[in-house]
Amino acid sequence: MKTISFAIPCYNSAAYMDTCIESVLKCGDDIEVIIVDDGSTKDDTAQKADEWARRRPDVIKAVHQENGGHGQAVNTGLANATGLYFKVVDSDDWLDERAMEEVMAYLRTQTDRESPTDLFIGNYVYEKVHEGTRTVMHYRNVFPEGREFSWSEAGHFNQSQYLLMHSVIYRTELLREVGIVLPAHTFYVDNIFVYVPLPAVKTICYRDVDMYRYFIGREDQSVNEDVMKSRIDQQLRITRIMIDAVKLPEDVPEKRLERYMENYLSMMMCISSVFLRMINTDEAEDKRDALWAYLKEHNPEIYRRIRRSVLNIGTNLPTDLGRRIGITGYHMAQRIFKFN
Repeated sequence: MKTISFAIPCYNSAAYMDTCIESVLKCGDDIEVIIVDDGSTKDDTAQKADEWARRRPDVIKAVHQENGGHGQAVNTGLANATGLYFKVVDSDDWLDERAMEEVMAYLRTQTDRESPTDLFIGNYVYEKVHEGTRTVMHYRNVFPEGREFSWSEAGHFNQSQYLLMHSVIYRTELLREVGIVLPAHTFYVDNIFVYVPLPAVKTICYRDVDMYRYFIGREDQSVNEDVMKSRIDQQLRITRIMIDAVKLPEDVPEKRLERYMENYLSMMMCISSVFLRMINTDEAEDKRDALWAYLKEHNPEIYRRIRRSVLNIGTNLPTDLGRRIGITGYHMAQRIFKFN
């Protein structure tokens, strides 16, 4: 068994996928790299994937599929994975070589254990190339460092401090046992990938190393503000799936994890509300009302707690003045906490 399977979803990624793949290959020979060509047609992504597989058949698989979006590419990667652990690396991002030496050293210690660690967590870095800046997102205030622990030992997450797909490495079989399946043709599925398996995680290890480099700067990126407004229906779909997938608090007996997951869901509701208010149409307001009604219908207790949170009070103030105040507050938080 390989120590870890890296899935690299690629869609018209020929201009930058080589840098990503080269960074992953530096992790060693006991890895598996699954390049998923998601129906690329505009460049030679498919040919590049096949060439990489020919050059390193001991490590690399090239898998081609009809276009299904990022979520379907992750599903395909997981279906083909044979490693003990599973990590998604987007084709425009890369891994830090020195940090991964420490990450891989720990993961290798798990290969002979009867009960390997369920979840490994490392830091990620926002590489804002257009600004010439980088922001490290760490968890040293939240988790004990360098040893296995459980949720009962987790500390308090700060505002804007969340576990993202960039920072997590799940045990492959745990993902399969949970039955994680991401929706096709939908952006923002990384929220489901990280959030839904958390209640099944019993053991965790955190290393305070900057393992994942997350590139921000392309105009077509899903986190671009104008793009997010154009894809608001997909954001709403993901939020509803998260509401349904984990019934809080019943499905999460560990209180510290429950609090974190409630805050994460609150953040998703906040983002949905903010972007619908940015769109500022009657239809957008109807969608905002419908999302909150959906949460209230499916989980009245969590609805009351999230609706009364400072975050969502501030972004859902009534009247047009309240709308402007909420949006201004969101942009101020962006600058203060350096999220994308």
